[in-house]
Amino acid sequence: MQSRREFLRHVATAGTVGYLGLRAGPVAAEPPPETTRIKLAKIRGICIAPQYVAEELLGAEGFTDVQYVQAETGVGQAKALASGEVEMSMNFAAPLIVMADSGAPLLILAGVHVGCFELFGNERVRSIRDLKGKTVGVQGLGSSSHIFLTSMAAHVGLDPEKDINWVPSAEAVRLFAEGKIDAYLGFPPEPQELRARKIGHVVVNSAIDRPWSQYFCCMISAHKDWVRTHPVATKRAVRAILKAANVCALEPDRAARRIVERGFTQRYDYALQTMKEISYGRWREYDPEDTIRFYALRLNEARMIKANPKRLIADSTDWRFLNELKKELKG
Repeated sequence: MQSRREFLRHVATAGTVGYLGLRAGPVAAEPPPETTRIKLAKIRGICIAPQYVAEELLGAEGFTDVQYVQAETGVGQAKALASGEVEMSMNFAAPLIVMADSGAPLLILAGVHVGCFELFGNERVRSIRDLKGKTVGVQGLGSSSHIFLTSMAAHVGLDPEKDINWVPSAEAVRLFAEGKIDAYLGFPPEPQELRARKIGHVVVNSAIDRPWSQYFCCMISAHKDWVRTHPVATKRAVRAILKAANVCALEPDRAARRIVERGFTQRYDYALQTMKEISYGRWREYDPEDTIRFYALRLNEARMIKANPKRLIADSTDWRFLNELKKELKG
């Protein structure tokens, strides 16, 4: 395993800058960030690996104090962002929409990757419609897995509140493995573990199955006030995370070692598998606004939000940093 200094030298020196897709000119011409501290979320899932890999890249962008604050996934993570506990974070699009609908002061700034959730079922569950009347395990009500599966159920005509027997539990993986519930929706490294242990079968893989694979899963968001008062820092932080997504896509072994080395996860094999399976290199290809529109419609159908997509996009998104970076970062 390489040291922090070696990793920084690899991704931040002039020779490697071009490899990761950054033109040095615009960066050198920018003023320094308005703050040298940034607080990012730390969750048990590793699909937001670019946020962890970005630690050294954030240093190269002028942040000298990079903090990772423990947060719950889903709405809990979005609440930490809205409260100011966390200043910027990757998170699944749907919980961000739920919080934005409630008036939370957050802005969605960019999409990062497509797909990471997988729905596992027993022999009684072969499709999403088969969830009707079944028991389904999620990390908690309001968690990313709960909101995502609610979107999926509404999309095929089910009433998530009435048709599904939700089992919110930190032990949901164990309950599924023991045959006590019918289905479980997890995020890395849980799907990798379930497949390795040959527990259940994959009903939906959001990385490859339509329509879920056509929209961003995790997006970058930040507190509105932080963006307003720190526009240079915002752009620099978004750039670091997008560059880190390039690292995850182009050098999955390096990214996997990095998040294990820093204690964000334990199993290198599951981490490497995650880096290879998630489309970290496609953040340029998808329109983040389409993602907000799609999930807002699904969540509206499921009665989880009231706002229409147009209002959410107007009030809770800001694509100017992404649009600038798309011009600066090479394809």
